[in-house]
Amino acid sequence: MSGRWARTELFETNFVDPSGSGALLGQTAGQTGKAVVDWLNARGEDWRSQVCFVSIDPAACYRTAIRQALPHATIVVDHFHLIAIANKALTSVRQRLTREYRGRRGRATDPEWANRRRLLRGRERLSERTFIRMWNDLIDYELTGQILTAWVVKEELRALLACAREQAPRSVISHRLFRFLFWCADSGIGELITLAETIDAWWPETLAFITTGITNARTEGTNRLIKDAARVAFGFRNLYNQRRRVRLACTHQTINTPAA
Repeated sequence: MSGRWARTELFETNFVDPSGSGALLGQTAGQTGKAVVDWLNARGEDWRSQVCFVSIDPAACYRTAIRQALPHATIVVDHFHLIAIANKALTSVRQRLTREYRGRRGRATDPEWANRRRLLRGRERLSERTFIRMWNDLIDYELTGQILTAWVVKEELRALLACAREQAPRSVISHRLFRFLFWCADSGIGELITLAETIDAWWPETLAFITTGITNARTEGTNRLIKDAARVAFGFRNLYNQRRRVRLACTHQTINTPAA
């Protein structure tokens, strides 16, 4: 014993089977590309050759790792996270305009702040009365139109991703993609241009989602169970015990997790 503190890895990468029961396949310490490559390589060539699709969050390090370890697999990016990125861009536009024109943070008396939740809600989830009120409030008080433009861009992205549910032909996908990119480019708004660049950088993976409909919803469900296990335990000091507790919570099995 050296008597010195040693930093341990608190974060893990979890691998879930999105088909069938959505079982937790394994865990490895770290949220890096190397951790993913090492875990996948440890499964063996026969196991890796059976993987056809991999659904991930839009994280570049994971995409690079999967391309290295599973070059034959199709990478799919989840639509939930893409919409979350669009909502974040819309919120950034709203907050920036409030700071620029009011010199402070938003308040309940500000129309853009009062409508902040409605802006993030899907158009189909807004009643006609609520939508008209939100639209008129922003038209009257936000003269640049940037917030409403960001809202339209968000809805255009949602329409593009809805092609997966509608099983739309490629011509419709191309048309909706053009409309989304045109709105972003024509707006001249930095946040929306960045959003368009992000979607363009992830377009092969986004198109894979649209054509296959595969999501990482089961992975998100597993992550919720993992976070709940950590909250109940008020955190873990021992990584081995953490993995055993997580496996019990996710699979109701007490078998030991294999070393990564």
